[in-house]
Amino acid sequence: MSKLVLPIVLPSRLYLITLTTVSFLSFAVPFSLGHPQIVVGLIVNASLFLAAIFFPTKFIYSIIFLPSLAVLSRGLIFGPLTPFLVFMMPFIWSANWLLVFSFKTLINQSKNYGLAMIVSALGKFLFLFSSAFILVNLKFIPKIFLTTMGLMQFITAILGGVTAFFIKKAYKY
Repeated sequence: MSKLVLPIVLPSRLYLITLTTVSFLSFAVPFSLGHPQIVVGLIVNASLFLAAIFFPTKFIYSIIFLPSLAVLSRGLIFGPLTPFLVFMMPFIWSANWLLVFSFKTLINQSKNYGLAMIVSALGKFLFLFSSAFILVNLKFIPKIFLTTMGLMQFITAILGGVTAFFIKKAYKY
């Protein structure tokens, strides 16, 4: 088994195409689809894992921020609850950052994709759910956020990580 060190170095033209595609998907999918959360979450999380795999740090930040900005600008996922999303956005961005950089760090240290994926997905889920729990108890956001920021976050992160694994596997580096 060859050592996987992230980011994977791509030829410049393929790199530009990949960055554009992943950035586009991370915005367009939440902006245009909205529901179901499992599909949108899978694609967004796959984009985050792919960003960790293929891009140097300086290009990852847009992919961390774009999905929640798309949801906010479109207002689809939370409908009338979208204004409450403003309170969650810093936590969503932090959770996405945690997913990407914990995955990147763990994969470079352990070379174990599955372990890195599970630990980073668990970290994202625990951080988001804890943040939502605190904000619900402080009466900043409604209880429905405990569902959307709960176990579904872990499930979609795992599904996104598995999807990214097969996309990475299809790319011969």
